[in-house]
Amino acid sequence: TCVLLLQFIEAIVVLVRQTSHVRITRALRCIFLVDCRYCGAVRRNLRQIFQSLPPFIDILLLLLFFMVIFAILGFYLFSPNKSDPYFNTLENSLVNLFVLLTTANFPDVMMPSYSKNPWSCVFFIVYLSIELYFIMNLLLAVVFDTFNDIEKMKFKSLLLHKRTAIQHAYRLLVSKQRPSGISFKQFDGLMRFYKPRMSSRDRYLTFKALNQSNTPLVSLKDMDNFYEVVGLKWKAKKNREHWFDDLPRTACLIFKGINILVNSRTFQYTMYTLVAVNGLWILVETFMLRDGIFSRDVPWSYIVFLTIYGVEVLLKVTGLGPIEYLSSGWNFFDFSVTLFAFLGLLALAFDMKPFYFIVVLRPLQLLRLFKLKKRYRNVLDTMFELLPRMASLGLTLLIFYYCFAIIGMEFFSGKLYPNCCNSSTVADAYRWVNRTVGNRTVVEEGYYYLNNFDNVLNSFVTLFELTVVNDWYIIMEGVTSETSHWSRLYFMIFYIVTMVVMTIIVAFILDAFVFRMNYTRKNRDSEEDSGIVLEKEVSKEEIMAVAELYGRNGAPSAASQLLKVISQMDRHRQTSMLFLGRRSRTKSDLSMRMYEEEIQEWYEEHARKEENQLLWQDDEQLLNQPLHPPGLRQRAQTII
Repeated sequence: TCVLLLQFIEAIVVLVRQTSHVRITRALRCIFLVDCRYCGAVRRNLRQIFQSLPPFIDILLLLLFFMVIFAILGFYLFSPNKSDPYFNTLENSLVNLFVLLTTANFPDVMMPSYSKNPWSCVFFIVYLSIELYFIMNLLLAVVFDTFNDIEKMKFKSLLLHKRTAIQHAYRLLVSKQRPSGISFKQFDGLMRFYKPRMSSRDRYLTFKALNQSNTPLVSLKDMDNFYEVVGLKWKAKKNREHWFDDLPRTACLIFKGINILVNSRTFQYTMYTLVAVNGLWILVETFMLRDGIFSRDVPWSYIVFLTIYGVEVLLKVTGLGPIEYLSSGWNFFDFSVTLFAFLGLLALAFDMKPFYFIVVLRPLQLLRLFKLKKRYRNVLDTMFELLPRMASLGLTLLIFYYCFAIIGMEFFSGKLYPNCCNSSTVADAYRWVNRTVGNRTVVEEGYYYLNNFDNVLNSFVTLFELTVVNDWYIIMEGVTSETSHWSRLYFMIFYIVTMVVMTIIVAFILDAFVFRMNYTRKNRDSEEDSGIVLEKEVSKEEIMAVAELYGRNGAPSAASQLLKVISQMDRHRQTSMLFLGRRSRTKSDLSMRMYEEEIQEWYEEHARKEENQLLWQDDEQLLNQPLHPPGLRQRAQTII
């Protein structure tokens, strides 16, 4: 609303003045993108950034305080040296120490004073030791601690909110006739409202999974696991262990031998050895290339190793079955890389130049070696788990980029060009000169004029270079020489903002990795994490009873779904069927395991608060109840 109001006022000003002027509200348009329903993760990131600001600002003020102290000290120490352009004024002293914090101008900023007096290096060593190596790391530690506390409080708040919702739903569903629990009929009504698309079979399996006491009613204690169980996806467990169990005996023995082979450690370590040899061979081939010219011929090693990988894929598919093979992430990765290698072979064999880039993907096979060590697997697993959140953090960073890009285009568009900034100390970086040396024309070109704010694309590239902070002061000084010394504030504020966002990203990565490592240490017994798996056996009589219940309640479609399960049992001559409920393990599940001791304390504290709140409400109702003599109250009731 505020943004719309500002844009409306700005539009009126433009119409009244009939001239164009700086329009900063263009930089606020991205707020409308953040406000859409698909950017909830971005809003959470922004909220988390703002929540982390108070401790960040405290340490930032400490950092700026020391910077000002050293700027004043540097001005008094080095300004008498006329050949030192870095400390000739207090403003230059402060700006150059700010740049020195990013190490972009070191040791250049030290050399003029160091040439006069070698002991001047003590000033810079002490400054960098305090600012860069102590306060900057302290900044990361404080943000990480704040981030960790925020994540923990978010988990606690969500957990208690779920507990309150479960208790409220239980109080609404429990009846006076059956105060000890919820029947399936009541639970089915809840699930129809909570998950309308869930099948009748899955609703009953969810009810049965919650019912730990094997009674007709689900108690409040059982309902506490509602959110963990309701996300399970149910499938009937196959009677056969392998896909080839129903084949003829000879074929079954062959495929069983292949299954034993591909699951053996000897086969796995043989493939790891071949992958390592392939990687060394690719390295030797690349090293032997002359002048970087890529050979268009198909090397024999390419065919040999591709054949080995193809045979491996074929053995695993036949031994494990296509579904079980592709259900593993690593197997899917192996299959994809082998497929791309085959496509690269076709591109080389048939001279398809646009597809030569596929050949470069061959070294991706080396990533399989990370499976050998558990720590590497944890790193890769953490990386893949972080990808969705990192995407939202990247979008958050792009929003800040967009805001600063628009502001930069409004103020600095057209300011940087070849041979500009001749009055600055960085003029050589923008110089573009043609001169003749003998019979040749030599072009001396400083490419920094390409780092401009003439359009959105150039602005984004320039801002990314500022984020990397390598020689970023050259861009700042070039713009400053063509505009005003106040332009430095734009670049300094951008550095501080990106430092906040990047520190949050680093803290998030550290928190995820440390959390996973602690969880792994706490669960050393489980080598492979296959997610949440729950087994439930359902008899034919139970399904019949539930189907009859749906039939009496006028739900023929739900009853027909259960009758299909009964027909499937009859087809296989079974009196019961085993179902598997699966879902991936989320961070909430890991947090439940990590904080299990504290969770009980949270629940007890929450129960005491609810009890006190109920007592307070009862007392308030008694106090607000009007006191009348019995006769008067009876008379009033009679009149009504």
